[in-house]
Amino acid sequence: MRILLVDDEIELTAPLSLALTREGYDVEVADDGVRGGEMAVGGGYDLLILDWMLPEKSGLEICRELRSLQDNTPVLFLTAKDTIDDRVLGLDSGADDYLVKPFELRELLARVRALLRRPPTLELGVVNNNLLVGDLELDVENQ
Repeated sequence: MRILLVDDEIELTAPLSLALTREGYDVEVADDGVRGGEMAVGGGYDLLILDWMLPEKSGLEICRELRSLQDNTPVLFLTAKDTIDDRVLGLDSGADDYLVKPFELRELLARVRALLRRPPTLELGVVNNNLLVGDLELDVENQ
């Protein structure tokens, strides 16, 4: 399982990356929002762990951009933004989970496992009255 960790605090990313690697995950790190956003879009990650307050581009912007591209990669915000309004905004912007710094490593790892247990969502759509599910197209008029 591939995880992208986007955070500018090296004191956090180094030990967290090591802990996730020891749990068997393939971890890549970006230390600013622009680089993190570039890596996240089309990067094929199984999970994104985003800080909200990043140089260049916020984690919130990255999350919103991914969701606007119909990218359903699970997103966990790991941030010092700790008000209820912050949490609601983060979750309403497309994050799947939200954990406030400082945090307990055991809890973070449990949340990572929970997010990765979820089955991937199928992209549904309708084109010319045909139902699209992934690569499958169903002609509902002619069955």
